[in-house]
Amino acid sequence: MFVFTEFHVMQELHRPGDKIVLLVLDGLGGLPLEPGGPTELEAARTPHLDRLAAEGMTGLNVLVRPGLEPGSGPGHLSLFGYDPLRYPVGRGVLEALGIGFPLQPQDLAARGNFATVDPQGRIRDRRAGRIATEECKRLTAKLQEATQEVLPGYQVFVLPVKEHRFVLVLRGEGLGGALTDTDPLEVGKPPLPVRDESGTPEGQRTAELLNRWLQAARRVLADEPQANSLNLRGISKDPGLPKFPEIYGLRAGAIAVYPMYRGVARLAGMEVIPFQGDRPHHQVDALERVWEEYDFFFVHVKKTDSYGEDGNFQAKVQEIEAVDAQIPRIRALGPGVLVVTGDHSTPARLRSHSWHPVPTLLWGPRVIPDAVTRFGERACAQGHMGLFHGTTLLPQAMAHAGRLKRFGA
Repeated sequence: MFVFTEFHVMQELHRPGDKIVLLVLDGLGGLPLEPGGPTELEAARTPHLDRLAAEGMTGLNVLVRPGLEPGSGPGHLSLFGYDPLRYPVGRGVLEALGIGFPLQPQDLAARGNFATVDPQGRIRDRRAGRIATEECKRLTAKLQEATQEVLPGYQVFVLPVKEHRFVLVLRGEGLGGALTDTDPLEVGKPPLPVRDESGTPEGQRTAELLNRWLQAARRVLADEPQANSLNLRGISKDPGLPKFPEIYGLRAGAIAVYPMYRGVARLAGMEVIPFQGDRPHHQVDALERVWEEYDFFFVHVKKTDSYGEDGNFQAKVQEIEAVDAQIPRIRALGPGVLVVTGDHSTPARLRSHSWHPVPTLLWGPRVIPDAVTRFGERACAQGHMGLFHGTTLLPQAMAHAGRLKRFGA
């Protein structure tokens, strides 16, 4: 039985205390390639993470519900204390906020992926070979110019994000509904149409508008050698979440390379910290630079997930090792709590997100260590945090950082 964070309790009990670092290795959890073999995390050489595990407490984190495969948005909201089933957020909103687009309440946002299709229109590559960001900029400019008049009465914004990702925003009255993705999530199949599952006239009309735009956009891309098609995912509006700093009394800063994760941080009310570079050591450079300015730091590492989705077991191992090498620098800053976890599992063996609980450690001077001495899936299963829901991780971090008052007399 899981319990969930009550925001009004956090608002009543929070107080000043020590600093908290939430280090999220996207898609951290994995699976062995062969029976009895190690997962990616277990195969990695992680002396510093192992030391944190030995000095801290560990467990396995369920981000949504047992058996449910988390998307990146729901997984991160859970880590921030928001129950994903109570606060659903579409990925389009996160991508738009991540690139700093000023969403308005009536705007509808979708995350777009450029894709490669065969002459019969079946998807050959869902990510168009992860085209370069400069190519994405060229293609979005081409789409912006060619499709801005496709939907009379509505403004159309087509904006580059990173590599094969882009954002589509429609602005106008009467947009809404419960809108489905067009990506079938596997190759060899054609894109799906947008459908509305709300059953409302507004939703049906919006689905028709999106399908009209998709048809025009795919015509524009048809002569491209690689990114000759596209898909839309996470079509939604800004849900207006309660804000993280007001709930927890924390001035929060986000250090993330990929726009989508800056978006989920902005959605929760965190400040996004600019920095140069895209490697873990660049992120720790930024952490050191702004250490005195914030109470809470969300540090997001993406490539563990990317390599998992690519099926590259060894590259994911090496990325975990690159993060491990930065742990002494984070410890040297003197956080009251350091949490290391993921927003979901992405086993290279599956090449996708999975439902498996995520190994998690919580380290700090107020922690009573458990008997675990290594950071990995099977080791964390023995930790005294047990199998817990993601929304309860932040209150535990707050308590160990001395940031919660006593509940009741």
